[in-house]
Amino acid sequence: MPTDPRATSRQEEAAAAPENLAGRRNLLQLIQLRWLAVAGQLATILTAELLLQERLPLREMLILLAGLALFNAACWLRLLRARGTIHNGELLAGLVVDVLVLSAQLYFSGGVGNPFIFLYLLQLAVGAMLLRPRYIWAMVGLTCVCFLVLTAWHRPLSLPDMGRQSLSVHYIGGLLVCFMLNATLLVIFIHRIGRNLRQRDSHLADLRQRAAEDEHIIRMGLLASGAAHELGTPLATLSVILGDWSRMAPFAADPELREEIEEMQFQLTRCKSIVTGILLAAGESRGEAPGQTTLHAFLDGMVAEWRETRPGQQLAYERLDTPDLAIISDTALKQMLANVLDNALEAAPQQPIALQVRCADDWLTLLVCDQGPGFAPEILANFGKPYHSSKGRPGSGLGLFLSVNVARTLGGHIEARNLPQGGAEVQISLPLAALSWRETIGHA
Repeated sequence: MPTDPRATSRQEEAAAAPENLAGRRNLLQLIQLRWLAVAGQLATILTAELLLQERLPLREMLILLAGLALFNAACWLRLLRARGTIHNGELLAGLVVDVLVLSAQLYFSGGVGNPFIFLYLLQLAVGAMLLRPRYIWAMVGLTCVCFLVLTAWHRPLSLPDMGRQSLSVHYIGGLLVCFMLNATLLVIFIHRIGRNLRQRDSHLADLRQRAAEDEHIIRMGLLASGAAHELGTPLATLSVILGDWSRMAPFAADPELREEIEEMQFQLTRCKSIVTGILLAAGESRGEAPGQTTLHAFLDGMVAEWRETRPGQQLAYERLDTPDLAIISDTALKQMLANVLDNALEAAPQQPIALQVRCADDWLTLLVCDQGPGFAPEILANFGKPYHSSKGRPGSGLGLFLSVNVARTLGGHIEARNLPQGGAEVQISLPLAALSWRETIGHA
């Protein structure tokens, strides 16, 4: 069905919201740190000029400081007016300005002889937390170049307790090597720590999502179990009434009415079997326990039942090189495959669908193909999530959601893609060990 552009736009905005929020927060952190840098540099300049009686090029250094403050004010306005994503390139540009202003201040105040030379490491630490790897190493290269330049070009300090001898070449070389080593190790380990924290946060988010899905499944299971119990009484009443009708002379004498009653009894029996399946899936047996069967018998029986209950529908069934393992006849597994087949049937009601079963590397693969219009991009992006469906009616998408969770419980997964020639393909991959009777008994 047609996709609503406004809905697609809202989904894209929702997907980009975390990245936008992270960019804004990172820019805010840089702005706050830059205000601290402006205040710290002003305090240092005034202390050296007034208390230490050091003659500094005060006009040039204050102009640099004023320029940095104006730049930070512009960044603040950018943050207030930002509507889109604040990219890493903008953060890198801000840090480059910080490094260049710091280098200019150091040039006017002693170069590498200034004890504040190692403020470069603070810039690198901030960059390692905020920037992507290629930008971080660009920052390392820039600070190393600035450090090297300051060893040769700078205005010397003339503090009273400083000796008149200049720094030796060996000392400057060792200082540069020490700086480069510290910068490299700082970037590597801070970047690794940040990556580990991001991976941890992503894993926690996945666990929260899975817990929410499990809770949703439990609520649906309780609802289905309650509905199955409530349906038991009216179904039994209907069965008794139909049995009485079939023995009544007016109905028994009319072949057409007798045939309709038999069809109603058949559909009623099917309803009972569905209710029984729901209760079995919920762990409430009605006298029918799941038993041992073989993989071939399970698949062939499931396909035969699906064809019988959907007359007139074409299903091309093919089983290739599949071992006939002893497995548990699982209602949930049968319902999972039936849900996928039903979705393929709804996508192309007048076209044949195909089910291909094959086995490789101890994995069972079931491919369901249809000749419909295929999945919309937003459906593929949210495949298996509840209430994401192209059917456009309440409750749609729950069948695939439950199927994905059944496969995940068995240690497998379900994937979907559109075919180049048209139509769609859903691939169910399950480990054979999870289906094997012997493996099940061994873990019981």
